[in-house]
Amino acid sequence: MSEFILGVDLDNVCADYTAGFRNFVASELKVDKAELGPITAWGYQEWGLDDEQFKDLHSKAVSQGLHRNLPIVEGAADALWRLSDAGIWIRVITHRLYTNWSHEKAVSDTVAWLDKHRIPYRDLCFLGAKPQVEADIYIDDAPHNVTGLRNAGNEVITFDQPYNKDLEGLRANNWVEAEEIILSQAAKSKGVQSQLPGIDPGADRLDRKKSSN
Repeated sequence: MSEFILGVDLDNVCADYTAGFRNFVASELKVDKAELGPITAWGYQEWGLDDEQFKDLHSKAVSQGLHRNLPIVEGAADALWRLSDAGIWIRVITHRLYTNWSHEKAVSDTVAWLDKHRIPYRDLCFLGAKPQVEADIYIDDAPHNVTGLRNAGNEVITFDQPYNKDLEGLRANNWVEAEEIILSQAAKSKGVQSQLPGIDPGADRLDRKKSSN
C-alpha cells in the first residue's frame, strides 16, 4: 500500500471514554460526579474500583450504550478529515471487545458513533495486540500500547492524558498538535496532497450539503 497509514485509537483519543464512564459510574454507584476526579494512573483505582469492579461496570455500561453516547474529543473529527483529504489512510484500531457476550453491541455502537460524529476511516480493527496492525504512525493514549508499539519498532504519538505523563517521545496535547506531527511525518515519508479546491474541509460537510439542497 502506497498511502501513509495512520493507526488511530478511539477511547480517550477520539472519544472521551473517561467522561462517559464517569457519568455512568456516578449514576450506578449513586455518588456525585465531582467525587470521581481525574485519572492520573492507568486504571480506575482512584475511583475506588478494583479490576473486577471495573470489568463489571464497564460491561454493564457497554450493554446500555456507552460506546454509542461518548462525547467526542475536541477537534478530532475536523483534524481527521483534513488528514484524510491530504491522502492519509486512516485505520481505526480499538480494543473494545474487552469483555465477553457484548461484542455485537460494542461493534454496532462503535460504528454508529463513528458515523454520528463524522469520523473518516478506511479500516476498522477490533483487537488488543496493536503491533500486529500495519501503520506508518500510531496515536494512542494507553501507556502499555504506546510502549508495546514502540518496542516493536513503530512510530507512536502519545495523546496526552494525566496517566501517561511519564512517557517520552512524540506527544500531542490536542488534535491540532497531533495533526501537525502526522502531516510532518507523512510529508517526510510518502508526501501529502493539498486540499482540493472547492472541497469543504469540515467534518460536518455532509450535513451542510444536505441542508443546502
